[in-house]
Amino acid sequence: MPNNIKQQIQADLQQAKETGQLRTERIREIVKSAVSQVGSEFKQGSSELRNLVKDAVSAVIENFQEKGGELKDEVTASIEGALEGINSKRHESIAKTQTDIKRLQAQLDGEEEQLQQEVDVILAEIEETGKEKPASTKTAIDSAINALKDSEEAGLLKKRYAQLQAQLAIVRANLAARYGGRNMEVQDYLDEAKHWYDKARPQAESMAVQVEQKRSQLEDKLGEAGTSLARKERQIKQTLRELLLTAADLFKDKEPANKERDTIHK
Repeated sequence: MPNNIKQQIQADLQQAKETGQLRTERIREIVKSAVSQVGSEFKQGSSELRNLVKDAVSAVIENFQEKGGELKDEVTASIEGALEGINSKRHESIAKTQTDIKRLQAQLDGEEEQLQQEVDVILAEIEETGKEKPASTKTAIDSAINALKDSEEAGLLKKRYAQLQAQLAIVRANLAARYGGRNMEVQDYLDEAKHWYDKARPQAESMAVQVEQKRSQLEDKLGEAGTSLARKERQIKQTLRELLLTAADLFKDKEPANKERDTIHK
């Protein structure tokens, strides 16, 4: 079968052409199907697999070169289909690993929440004990407890951690879309990005108009990416790229700048 992949692809292309279904999306699916079937016989990363991809792309080029003109869309579709075909098994493994990571993250969040609750109970008991102390001692205890409860450094660290996780999820969505990931895989990363973005948002904090506009742009881009993916629109990669740039532009801001800078230097 490997020797006949070009013939198989060209035959499928011809059939699609005769039925009026020869669009770029159909080209991608034809190449993906052929490569995934044959590629299962080879080891990942092998020279045979690379040759298989080249043969698949060549089959498309040979089929369309007769029409002349610009072949960019057809060639792009053939490359995308070939990458999806050879990477299908690998992306299944990535999706499973991502599920395990989410489970561990949820476990970690639960353990951190439990730890915080235990600390709150201990602080409350210390505060209650302080009521029986002299006024000066009680003031010192209350001041120390309030400093621990309202640590700006801790809040800033949590916020920056959430921002980094949101950006990382958007990066993964871009990589998955670019290198043949399934729509479900990309959507999972978008959902993860939104989850961390929501955690990074200030709950009761006055923001400059410019920063608020950037946040609104990021929310719009997240929604636009999800909609484009659901519709299987070809501009999803461009939308994801714009989302990545928007997130990078937003998260580099220090809002409110003076407050965070003062917090870091304390």
